[in-house]
Amino acid sequence: MGIYLNPSNENFKETIGSKIYVDKTLMIAVLNDIMQTANKYVCVSRPRRFGKTIAGNMLSAYYSKGCDSRELFAPFKISRDPGFESNLNKLNVIKIDMNSEYQNEREKDRLLDKLQDRIVGEFAAQFPDISFDQKDSVGNCILKAYAGNRERFVVIIDEYDVLVRESVSQELFSQYLGFLNGLFKSDTLRPAIALAYITGILPVVRDRVQSKLNNFREYTILDAGRLAEFIGFTAPEVRALCGEYGADFGEYKRWYDGYSQRGFEIYNPESVVMSLEDGKCGSYWGKTSTYAVIADRIRANFAGTKDDVVRMLAGESVDVNVTMFMNTMTEFTGKDDVFTYLIHLGYLAYDSEEGTCRIPNREVLQEWKNAVSVVDEYAVTNRIIRASKELLAETLRMNGEAVARSLDESHIHVTSNRSYNNEDALQSAIYLSYIYALNKYTIVKEMTAGKGFADVVFIPFVPDIPAMVIELKRNGSAGSAITQIREKKYFDSLSAYSGNLLFVGINYDEKTKTHGCRIERLQKEQGSR
Repeated sequence: MGIYLNPSNENFKETIGSKIYVDKTLMIAVLNDIMQTANKYVCVSRPRRFGKTIAGNMLSAYYSKGCDSRELFAPFKISRDPGFESNLNKLNVIKIDMNSEYQNEREKDRLLDKLQDRIVGEFAAQFPDISFDQKDSVGNCILKAYAGNRERFVVIIDEYDVLVRESVSQELFSQYLGFLNGLFKSDTLRPAIALAYITGILPVVRDRVQSKLNNFREYTILDAGRLAEFIGFTAPEVRALCGEYGADFGEYKRWYDGYSQRGFEIYNPESVVMSLEDGKCGSYWGKTSTYAVIADRIRANFAGTKDDVVRMLAGESVDVNVTMFMNTMTEFTGKDDVFTYLIHLGYLAYDSEEGTCRIPNREVLQEWKNAVSVVDEYAVTNRIIRASKELLAETLRMNGEAVARSLDESHIHVTSNRSYNNEDALQSAIYLSYIYALNKYTIVKEMTAGKGFADVVFIPFVPDIPAMVIELKRNGSAGSAITQIREKKYFDSLSAYSGNLLFVGINYDEKTKTHGCRIERLQKEQGSR
């Protein structure tokens, strides 16, 4: 048993001993299935806090000859899989946390030399019948162990991309490329490696690093493939946790959902766990990440970036081409690169079918609001956001003039290069102006209601506030919008709010680019007819 070679199962034991643990052990069955095939090189990239390290510790505990993990896995799903026994503690594991190695090394430029020296020392201790030289690389040690005793290895590298993300010297970076090449691109070494599992925030960098890792199958936040359900919590898992802890699943969905993968709705696992332990939903993103990442990227202000950011803040999805990004921290050539980078960091969610991205949930939305508040180019956006709490209060006070004044500013702001007279633009202006309302309402666009579709419906998820139906008109009148709500009975599907339902009619004039607003309350007798 060593630190790097055939480590113990203590990390996994600590994880499953936590108050909250979600069983992800069937991931082992998937990896057992691809072991010793052409697909045995696996790269998993996800944002921070999505469970990559926990998965790596689980795999190490299962495969490592340095421990006996049968009892640890006995309560979990993998123990009932037909292939459970096939590799249980039967392989040599080399496990490296590159982030820990880098951060704890005082002599950065000697990182790789010193790391390999320590691993070679462990080889000598664990295989005393084989002659190892202190000048051997890790790859050479694996080869000697395989040639001598037919020993096979699982290589697990957590945060493999830390030297890509950090500003390291060219000498250290070149050494790292040689290290990767020695482990993963040697044909003579290939039979000795049963499985290679590396994780990072970014996918494989497409220039210098790709040539060293182009035999890896990538499972990214853009497409997680067969591993989609194993990194992050799924909706059924969160629902079960909410049931166990007496929490409101709908609230957790609003706060932490939003990352769709192969038919699975994926939730941010660390935020879910921390909120359940604290007994309340809130923003935990800033504990390990920072809005400055967003601010730094949108300051570049590539063509179209600001328009699309405002649209996403207003609840829309925007087109994104994710195929051009080089997976680096420095090479950004346009807004698509910026948005793709933010997708990989978890600040945006990606829809692979539509080729669009959006802000995934309330927790991440708060980071975007923080970001635009410190970027000069978004001063108007920030002012609209800051005013949204008061606007909601004025709306509930049925102050139509205040609503009209707010939309005069936000409608022009969200349209920019788009047609001002496009009704979608007005709906976006409404979403942006009422962004604070997301703390109290689910906002539904084009909701089926009565004899048609209500333009925008605000459905409260907190008590004692009214629902709202908003109808939009162009070159008409706010009064005619109210009439349409009544005539088409858009309130029928909101009968639970009879007596506590507002009708909001909004008209915008194409020529003057101004708005009118009229607000009325549904009377109980109207809703009961």
